Amino acid sequence: MIDSKLHDEQGRVAALNRLELLDTVPEEPFEKIVNLIRTVLKVPIATVTLVDSDRQWFKAQSGLYVQETPRSVSFCTHTIQQREPLIVPDALLDPRFADSPLVRENPHIRSYVGIPLQTADGYNVGALCAIDTQPRTFSDADIAILTNFAHIVTDEMELRQIAKRDHLTGALNRRGFLEQVEKEISRFVRHQRPATLIALDVDHFKAINDCHGHPAGDEVLRQIAQLCSATMRPSDSFGRLGGEEFALLLPEIAGAEAFAATERFRVKIESQNFAIPGDQMLRVTASFGVMAISSDVENADAWLAATDALLYEAI
Repeated sequence: MIDSKLHDEQGRVAALNRLELLDTVPEEPFEKIVNLIRTVLKVPIATVTLVDSDRQWFKAQSGLYVQETPRSVSFCTHTIQQREPLIVPDALLDPRFADSPLVRENPHIRSYVGIPLQTADGYNVGALCAIDTQPRTFSDADIAILTNFAHIVTDEMELRQIAKRDHLTGALNRRGFLEQVEKEISRFVRHQRPATLIALDVDHFKAINDCHGHPAGDEVLRQIAQLCSATMRPSDSFGRLGGEEFALLLPEIAGAEAFAATERFRVKIESQNFAIPGDQMLRVTASFGVMAISSDVENADAWLAATDALLYEAI
């Protein structure tokens, strides 16, 4: 049976991006794991590697002194193409790696074990690696230890995501969403790439709670989040800022295209029949504020405040 997730590169990269780990600062849980691997398995190098579309980037590394390498020469590219561990006892005897600069030059890899790091939705986003500069036959016990550490790594990744999610709707919470906005501002400063921020407020939400009860209001919020998440692109971000207010971040979009995207979200919500407790159906509308990024935007809070001001003008 074909494992479709192993052949869905676009979906895999999207799953990696959803983790929001690429190009982040070192973090103690991952650093501890690579140091433990070096100690327990007695290897000179251990890494938590994330495989991007054209590079492998090290979330944590011990014994290796670069932050990333091209994917074209990486061992981990091969690891993520399978479910089982990739074991290379002697890289010089393996035609896939014998001529690799990682083998012929620093760090002079001779043996390697990589355990795929699989997300909850089944995508291999990277590998947990133990690397030696000498040929080595890794034992079953070594593989089992490394596999257990890999489970800890993926659990930590998922916990980071849960901490950034709103428990009711599954959208990014305010903190998680503002982190994405700050990243987009940094990208604008570096590369002058367009982006648009949309603030969304459910109209007359207090009346929904008053007339139908808070469980009905919660259900409306959940369904709006599902609707927006299904409508947006993989590169977009969606968050609940508090109460009935949401926000969308649309990279690479500005001007007429941004307003057209906003209209799609507005129509989707307006035309939806929202199922609420008591076998009832409800129709709701939402108001929007839309603002493209510019050199006047100082930080995420300022951009959001300016977009909110436009939203309140629309209400």
